[in-house]
Amino acid sequence: TLVNALIYHRKNNLSSINFKNRPGIIHRLDKDTSGIIIVAKNNSSHLNLANQIKKRSIKRKYYAIVWGVPQNQTVKGYIQRHKKNRKKMALNKTNIGKYSETFIKLKKSFVICSLIECTLKTGRTHQIRVHMNYINFPLVGDKIYGKNKIKIHSKDKKNSNKLLFLKNFHRHALHAYSISFVHPTSKKILEFKSKLPKDMLKLLEFIS
Repeated sequence: TLVNALIYHRKNNLSSINFKNRPGIIHRLDKDTSGIIIVAKNNSSHLNLANQIKKRSIKRKYYAIVWGVPQNQTVKGYIQRHKKNRKKMALNKTNIGKYSETFIKLKKSFVICSLIECTLKTGRTHQIRVHMNYINFPLVGDKIYGKNKIKIHSKDKKNSNKLLFLKNFHRHALHAYSISFVHPTSKKILEFKSKLPKDMLKLLEFIS
């Protein structure tokens, strides 16, 4: 796991605020989401960065490959645990749960699917996946939220080869590619970027 690798790399010299289960981890990525994550070496940095997240001053951007072609838009609402399926989260407009907001920008359309950029205004569990499902453009490969969209595109004979490749993608196509924050001690604004991983690049190449 990431935690075990960090402990080995840092010889257990990480912040202890999250105890032994998540030492140094400032924020989380969903399982199977690739990309950048922040880790704190000491408690003072951990508290500083956690406060930046709380104030929503840390800027996070993701790339996602989704079914269909969404428009540029902002998705807002309150995320809570799904009433029937406890593994899922659900979006509502009734002020129940935690407020969430994502700005969606279309980067490239492939008709059957699209590459989009998602800018997080908040950071809730499954936020991008829940928001994209809510507006009927779920992530390719999302086994929890994206199943229904496959049936809609299955009738498209022209894109049958692309559909098969998309259906068999092994994870939800989501990558945390950019993050910026104020360094806890130097106070300089730092920005880090991560290129798309090979599996998402291969998927985009095949459907282009």
